Formats: sequence, structure tokens, C-alpha cells
Amino acid sequence: MSLTPELKSALEKVTTATLTTVLLKKGVRRSYLSGPMPYTSGGFERIVGEAFTLRFVPAREDLATPESWASPISTRAAIEAMPEGVICVADAMGVADAGIFGDILVQRMKVRGVAGLVTDGVMRDGAGVRSVDLPIWCAGVAAPASVAGLTFVGWNEPIGCGGAAVFPGDVIVADGDGAVVIPQAMVAAVAEAALEQELFEGWVHGEVIGGAALPGLYPPNEETKARYQAWRASRG
Repeated sequence: MSLTPELKSALEKVTTATLTTVLLKKGVRRSYLSGPMPYTSGGFERIVGEAFTLRFVPAREDLATPESWASPISTRAAIEAMPEGVICVADAMGVADAGIFGDILVQRMKVRGVAGLVTDGVMRDGAGVRSVDLPIWCAGVAAPASVAGLTFVGWNEPIGCGGAAVFPGDVIVADGDGAVVIPQAMVAAVAEAALEQELFEGWVHGEVIGGAALPGLYPPNEETKARYQAWRASRG
């Protein structure tokens, strides 16, 4: 398990903006999922969880039918396999005219203890989905069902969502700015660096309020680094 309670608590204190910067410094350029934005009121609160992935491909007429909803390989079956606390990440290829989930499926996810849903696709039954108040990040809403434009093919396998690669067990952090994926093997190092970055930027903010100019402050030169370390040491 990559996400211990301690790491989860640490990441809940860190913005997605900070995480993208930390991941960039560590060589990961595609960490931000382009497209998913808060859809429900809960989507503006930060959530952290391991990724449980779903994958859709383009609709094919013999497979993308209402009858497929009763198949062993279906979104319904996938929801029943979701452990408590995961964040469902659905690769809908950015399709904007076929809603992958409606209010009943979203309600079942909430009942099962799923922490949230992130997708580059869209919802349907918009008012009903909002009434469930499961934290959701998506690209909008559309009336047609998923089979109008997509075929569901599996879960808990590597996907691409919003231009980022997401593997099962990677950690997702989502807040008002969107969603970020942290590779499973990097979670501890990223959390540590991100907490330090947040502390430093909080100090910088105070310096700016006090009248400090940005050159040499942010990013810091050697003098600024020394002043910051002295301040940090004084905190005990």
C-alpha cells in the first residue's frame, strides 16, 4: 500500500498547484489531469486516495448497447469491486456527449465508501448527481447514456485520463484547481517535498506582505535560503 494514513494526512495539507511543481522538479511533467474540474460542492474540498481505474474505448455497435449494462464487464460490476476510500478515475477519452455515470451509480459509489470520482468525461442526470454530493471532478454534463459514445472495457488497469497516465494504486489528489496523479513509487518523497514547499511558500508570502521584492526571493538566492533556514530553525 503506497498511501499510509500518515501520507494521506500530509497530502491533505498540500495544494495540487504545489504538487505539480514538486513533481515537475522530480521529472514528472504529465501529472495534471486536463479536463476534470469540480462538479459537485464536495469537489471543492481536497481529497486524497489511491486510484481505482475504469477504461472506456470508442463505442462499437455490437457492444455498446443498453443490454451491456447487465454484463459481468460493466460499470455496475466495477463499482461493486471498488474498495472503501479509493478515488475512481475513469478514462472516457474526453468524450463530451455521453455521460458515463448518473445519479443511481454515483449513489452506489457513495454508499460503498468511494472517496470521489475523477474523469475526463461527463456526467448525466446532473441535478441528481449533485444531490448525492459525492466529490466529483469531470468535464461537464450531457444527457445521453455512455453507450451513445463509449464502450466500457475494464477496470483496475493502466489508463490515460486527461493526458496523464494513471496506474492502479497511484495516488490522486484533487481540489478546487483540478486533479493530480502521483506515481505510486514516489508518494512518500513527493509528500515530504510538498510539505516543505508549502512551508517555504508560506514564509515567502509573509516576506512579500512585508515589502520584499521577488528577484532573489522567489526563487530564492543563497541569501534568501539562509534567511529562510534561520527562520525555520527558530520555529523549533
